[in-house]
Amino acid sequence: VSDLRASALPGSLDVSRSMFDLRSPPHRFVKRYDSVSSVPSSTSSRKDSQGSNRSLDTITLSGDERDFGRLNVKLCYVPSVEQIWITVLHCKDLSWPPSFGENPHICVKGILTLPKPVHFKSSAKEACNDIEFMETFVFAIKLQSLQAVRLVFKIQTQTPRKKTIGECSLALRELSSQESNHWLDISPPSK
Repeated sequence: VSDLRASALPGSLDVSRSMFDLRSPPHRFVKRYDSVSSVPSSTSSRKDSQGSNRSLDTITLSGDERDFGRLNVKLCYVPSVEQIWITVLHCKDLSWPPSFGENPHICVKGILTLPKPVHFKSSAKEACNDIEFMETFVFAIKLQSLQAVRLVFKIQTQTPRKKTIGECSLALRELSSQESNHWLDISPPSK
């Protein structure tokens, strides 16, 4: 080993000593270790700041994600008239806290996250295992604008009080003239 060090370039001599030579001061190695470990620690702190996402991961692993329900929507873009067609079909297996009432009336609020957001809302239906909405919303918006945004859905109670049960979203990158069918998992509302 000492022969290799003697024949190595001056720059690599420092690297060899700091990484492998046990006689070098220990703080050199610790310094290197900290700089490497700061990458995962910043990643984990980012996850911690989004507590709801972390709890969702746990829920998904336990197989209970159905408890929040699923939303079925269809999307289509008609290029000839530059229109997006959004059809809210069903909300299945929806669950809500007892504080929301026994049979609340449920509606789906949609938001296209453009610089000037576009909002729309379905009619309210009585909550059950399979809530059928079958409502279509049409907006004239250029395709290029839509492909850079998300379509967010908030599942809300209308009675006895207006509250958000959960939400889900969908990126519109793949939006095309071919109608697409989506089942979106509803997650707890973000704080």
